[in-house]
Amino acid sequence: MYGASDKQELRKLMATKLKNQKEESVRRSSLKIKEKLFKLKVFKQAKTIMFYCALSSEVQTRLMMEEAFTLGKKIAVPIADIKAKKITPCLVTGVATNNFRKGAYSIDEPCCKKPIDPKAIDLCIVPGLAFDTKGNRLGRGMGYYDRFLSLLPESIPKIGLAFRFQVLKHLPHCLPHDIRVNKVLFA
Repeated sequence: MYGASDKQELRKLMATKLKNQKEESVRRSSLKIKEKLFKLKVFKQAKTIMFYCALSSEVQTRLMMEEAFTLGKKIAVPIADIKAKKITPCLVTGVATNNFRKGAYSIDEPCCKKPIDPKAIDLCIVPGLAFDTKGNRLGRGMGYYDRFLSLLPESIPKIGLAFRFQVLKHLPHCLPHDIRVNKVLFA
């Protein structure tokens, strides 16, 4: 059985692996993952999609947002409230760089705050440091996404995006408040 310290060790390991990737590898894998996402029925049917704004070492979502926006999808991205330790989905009016500013933890957030009800989201794209084959997710340890995902109806599909090395057979010490994703797309 794994303990909580195993989670911390895995977080450190994954953060290091993510940081050590070559930019070209991140770009190429992100494009492959985008292609997989856009082929999914749940993506094609979704009218409002919540994406995360990726850090430079994560699966890149900006191109996904741009393309989804041109397909007529409404795009929401989270804004983090550090004091309340929560994220709020906000619609974006466009996905150009000037529509975003650096927010909490140096993550891009929309300049224009147009909060939406989480129940208005048709598909939620979720980041993670690691995932397992059952859809368990290891985040950065602050609980922002677990709290947010717990607000979503179970009927809203949650898809994790990851690089191949981030998908493991099992994750350590998964708890009842850890919300699973329905699917993990990786390359």
